[in-house]
Amino acid sequence: MPEISSNKPYRIGRSKTGLGLFAIEKIKKGTKIIRYFGPMLDSKNKKHDDIDNKYLFEINNRWTIDGSVRKNIARYINHACRPNAESDVNSRKRKVVIRAIKTIQPGEEINYDYGTDYFKIFLKPIGCKCDHCENKRAKKRAEARAEKLRLKLKAEKKAAKKALKDGKKADKSLKKVVKAAKSKVAPKRKTVLGGAKANPHARGTGKPTKTKSARTRPLSRLVQAQSPDRANRASST
Repeated sequence: MPEISSNKPYRIGRSKTGLGLFAIEKIKKGTKIIRYFGPMLDSKNKKHDDIDNKYLFEINNRWTIDGSVRKNIARYINHACRPNAESDVNSRKRKVVIRAIKTIQPGEEINYDYGTDYFKIFLKPIGCKCDHCENKRAKKRAEARAEKLRLKLKAEKKAAKKALKDGKKADKSLKKVVKAAKSKVAPKRKTVLGGAKANPHARGTGKPTKTKSARTRPLSRLVQAQSPDRANRASST
């Protein structure tokens, strides 16, 4: 495993949570980046046991590193649920080194997982601000907005269908009212079979019959009857 380079491949910069440590050059996977150091606190020492801050790094049940000193640049490395580095703890030597677990590109923030206990005590109450958790929350917000919009459109569609249904019912009711009004104003006329008036004197079945119209002479006979020649011949005989 490569040792920590004397040429520092990182810089302190502004992060989402305050200050952070950023790569200024490509850091290959497996490279030791920086050592986490500070005064050693003995849990058997009552004075040491009373010390409490966010930069305590527990090595084992007895020894803890107090990383709050300014010279400990590693204290600026922030937590991440999907980190690009990890803490390599040597309990025997009481030594902690931060090394890359994937290739870190220039400009990327260096981060590692602080552990479950630290997360529950310090990060969970305020919400983790690492990229993974931020993206997760953003996804949930987007899904909530999409669901709200879907329900809104569903309600609008349901209201439109109801309005259309109510409109059709209103049209039917109006047609019935108009029809009833017409029937009162103009009653129906009685129709006669055959298109002629019924003969009240007809006997038999009581069904209306057609009245016989007067027979008319053909026009040719009428003309012959009025011819003067025909009349003279008749008188001479």
